[in-house]
Amino acid sequence: MDLNTLVLLFCGLIVLVVGGNLLLKSAVSISLKFGIPKILIGMTVVSLATSAPELIVSIKSALIGSTDLAISNVVGSNIANIGLVLGLTVFFSPINISKIIYKTDWPIMMFSALYFLIIILDGKINIYEGGTLIIFLIMSIAFLIKHQEKGQEDLNIKTHSIDSLSKSIILLFVGGICLYLGSEWFITGAIDMASYFGISERIIGITVVSVGTSLPELVTSLVAVFKKEKSISIGNLLGSNIFNVFAVLGITSIITPLIVNDLNIINFDIYVMLFFAAIILPLIFISKKFVLGRIEGFIMLSFYSIYIYTLFI
Repeated sequence: MDLNTLVLLFCGLIVLVVGGNLLLKSAVSISLKFGIPKILIGMTVVSLATSAPELIVSIKSALIGSTDLAISNVVGSNIANIGLVLGLTVFFSPINISKIIYKTDWPIMMFSALYFLIIILDGKINIYEGGTLIIFLIMSIAFLIKHQEKGQEDLNIKTHSIDSLSKSIILLFVGGICLYLGSEWFITGAIDMASYFGISERIIGITVVSVGTSLPELVTSLVAVFKKEKSISIGNLLGSNIFNVFAVLGITSIITPLIVNDLNIINFDIYVMLFFAAIILPLIFISKKFVLGRIEGFIMLSFYSIYIYTLFI
């Protein structure tokens, strides 16, 4: 393993942090400018931007014939978004859960996970199933736009923090580029490191690559929490999981069919993804009602650590 690998890892992480800050700033500004609930911005604009690394990696992997890497990247990212990213986020700072989360956003995410299971059971995702995923993506966005409501955080924001629309769009564009480049550099370095130690394609996809492509979600969510924009934090994570299934798998499978070669993805990993998607609901009602806090964060991180441990034993 050479010095270039470590440089790619370090530089990628720095650029990701910069991109997360720019993306969050532009998302909040656009939300304030048009009076749109920030959680909706988190589940659409920010989620799409932070899911871009998963999309690029999955398309590239599928085109070179590494379809297991393309699929396990999505599975692993969805697991990491809840077990690692949400776990760390609420461990550092509790998040109050509004009713819209468990009445609208969580059910859509759960549906996307269940539908993913249904179409992957035969060991492939073809172009027609990919088209269906895109249709569900459009329907989900339309439904969210129609049913989202303003949260208390939206009502308490001071209007002097609004940037001009042109500046917000520029920040959004630059932030997205930073996230893309940062993820590309980090993933390249991470894959080189994993390959050096002889790790399989499935394990690389679920651990190194998925965690690497989930770094934008982690950075954006932590930045959102520290800047008191918690509605964007939880909305970003739920939205990213929805986009990963409907957009990433949908677009990738339309470009080229996805074939599962390692059956562990179907027999084990997909059910772990479903578990992490489902666990959010009961955790909301543990300890303090409608709050995800340090205890819930510890539980999610513990389950995630156990899962990663099982991959290497």
